Amino acid sequence: QVQLVESGGGLVQPGGSLRPSCAASGTIFNLNDMGWYRQAPGKQREWVVTISNKGVSSYADSGKGRFTASRDNIRKTVYLQMNNQKSEDTGVYYCKADLTILGPRGKIIAQKDNWGQGTQDTVSS
Repeated sequence: QVQLVESGGGLVQPGGSLRPSCAASGTIFNLNDMGWYRQAPGKQREWVVTISNKGVSSYADSGKGRFTASRDNIRKTVYLQMNNQKSEDTGVYYCKADLTILGPRGKIIAQKDNWGQGTQDTVSS
């Protein structure tokens, strides 16, 4: 069974920084693309960033120039450095991972769209 656990959310003033992380655990054979999404109150969940297992990132326009994703493949952890935060960054931040697991008799099985439980980021003065 695979688990994704986010941490590092909190309350930050406008212009401040936050660095949530997401750790994957379980019978993971390989972690592929990992990403962050967010959901503001009353709005749909939206994509923030995707980072490949080679560390190549692509960002939504909302975070370009302010957000930086990184990952530690040994620790199976992805980070999201968020600088110069704005009130519109407020929301629950979710981690998503595509991965492969070792199934019965050593079979490698693809498992996409694994989600964490989310961590709250509140930007307010």
